[in-house]
Amino acid sequence: MDDLAESLGRSPEQFPHALDVRNDCISFIHLSRTDYLNASFLDARILTPSTIGHPIPWRQVAASIEAARLEERCDFIFHIGHVGSTLLSRLMGEHPRVLALREPMILRSFAQLKIQPGTRPPQWSDRDFDVRLGGCLKLLSRTFEAQQTALIKATSFVSDMAADLLSGSSAPRALLMHVSPASYFATILGGPNSRVEAKMLAPGRLQRLHRRIGADAWRLESLSEGEMLALSWACEMSALAQASRAAARRVLRIDFDEFLTDPVPLLTAAFRHVGIDAAPSDVSAILAGPHMRRYSKAPEHAYDAALRLAVLDEARAAHGAEISRGLAWLEHAAANFSPIREAMAFAQAAPAG
Repeated sequence: MDDLAESLGRSPEQFPHALDVRNDCISFIHLSRTDYLNASFLDARILTPSTIGHPIPWRQVAASIEAARLEERCDFIFHIGHVGSTLLSRLMGEHPRVLALREPMILRSFAQLKIQPGTRPPQWSDRDFDVRLGGCLKLLSRTFEAQQTALIKATSFVSDMAADLLSGSSAPRALLMHVSPASYFATILGGPNSRVEAKMLAPGRLQRLHRRIGADAWRLESLSEGEMLALSWACEMSALAQASRAAARRVLRIDFDEFLTDPVPLLTAAFRHVGIDAAPSDVSAILAGPHMRRYSKAPEHAYDAALRLAVLDEARAAHGAEISRGLAWLEHAAANFSPIREAMAFAQAAPAG
């Protein structure tokens, strides 16, 4: 076994950070247990001036994966964005049997290649893509302890390939996080940065939704802000509905508003869903910790359910007309396109599990 294979097989400290498609390389960086625990995002934001990346050709990485006998055995959190997925990941990462990975950039890169196949190198066949993705999932599945399972919280648009990821031979399980359309609209409208982000993501979401429904039905310039948010919810939620169809009882739907109202049973169910029979005392201790009182993406800031509710109430009061326009758009779109209709039905269904 060569040095790379030995290193990859020993622990997840050599983290596959970036995919260099042009040169067919993977860049590794060193992450400690503490780095994994603290990181809100395993993308460019994890890098520091002292971080050293080590690009290694895919052929060498693949040989080392095989020599180390790495296996794919990870579970997932998929979500529609701004629905508590980072909080859930942090809470579950407090259990000793979970290694939580939040938004690995390399998985996002594969999703972008899946969504826009024209960006793939011309010499890559579908099998080349699948083999590289499978190898990276094996790398992301490594844990510090044998009894741990890697729980990967994906970036929202990775949900476009969630059905494929959940169809793997390892039969992974997933937590699917969302809120109702009205709650989602208020969440985005309640934050200036969220509104800017939503506008930036809207063209890609429109393209993805058009592909899912099989028609070029709308133009962004003709939509109000509330209608644009409805389109965003429909895009991301229809991807979760599609993933649910692919994986059946291997998915658990979690409405974030329901979670905040009564977190104990839903966190217990989330652990159980990924094969962990968490003791009530463990669940209570995790929820009593700091995460429920901090902003999960930036823990230096205080944030809790009461503050979130106040922000939502303020947004509803200030933007009620746009929320109404968004809900009307969604009803009309659902009447005309089955993927949107299925997304709405999925959001309203009783939790699976």
